[in-house]
Amino acid sequence: MAQIKDERQYQAIIKRVNELFFETDENTPESDPRLQELDMLTTLVEEYEKEHFPIDAPTLPETMSSRLAEKGWSQKEMAAALGMTAPRLNAILNGKANPTFEQARIISSRLNIDPAIVLAV
Repeated sequence: MAQIKDERQYQAIIKRVNELFFETDENTPESDPRLQELDMLTTLVEEYEKEHFPIDAPTLPETMSSRLAEKGWSQKEMAAALGMTAPRLNAILNGKANPTFEQARIISSRLNIDPAIVLAV
């Protein structure tokens, strides 16, 4: 399959994707060559960006802080929900301590966080 070779080509393709994006809409038939070109070019862009602009997985403290905000909990409320002390939770949220295996299991299941994030693998 074709691939984007360099930044110059990437920028040219991005420009074309933007043009095609505004030339098509949800009513454009799938057989329209512009829509087919848009589909092909966005696939190329996605592959290039995965290789050249990777996004790191979030850390456990970042993910837990996000859950804290989503649920509208205080640290004390989250600590109670996880069955740990507030100082222990604070240490985990600040990256100063890692959860024990049992705490990791509870964090993963009760906060619906991917075990790979909890275990930092």
